Amino acid sequence: MSPLEIFLTALGMALITLLSRAFFMLPEEDLPMPQWLREGLRYAPIAALAAVVAPELVMTQGHLVDTWRDARIFGALAGLAFYPWQRSLFGTIVCGTGVMLALRFGVGW
Repeated sequence: MSPLEIFLTALGMALITLLSRAFFMLPEEDLPMPQWLREGLRYAPIAALAAVVAPELVMTQGHLVDTWRDARIFGALAGLAFYPWQRSLFGTIVCGTGVMLALRFGVGW
């Protein structure tokens, strides 16, 4: 590809990305959508987060974790136990990460 073709390709990709992401912000009034869809979209971010985090907790190098001595599992359990107690997202992250790092560096898991 010539430099001009590369430049035009990058420019076109940037334009497509900008339009696709700004599509929902361009109209001056809300887009009409059924109430059930609006309610369902409230759960999209947490579903995406779970889809990213869950495989990281139970898999290593593309294989399921086969030992209980994995610091990530105990960090996730500590976070799950902390959140109902304090209802703090930041505290949950600190608690889970702290347990995971303590087990990883302190115990060597």
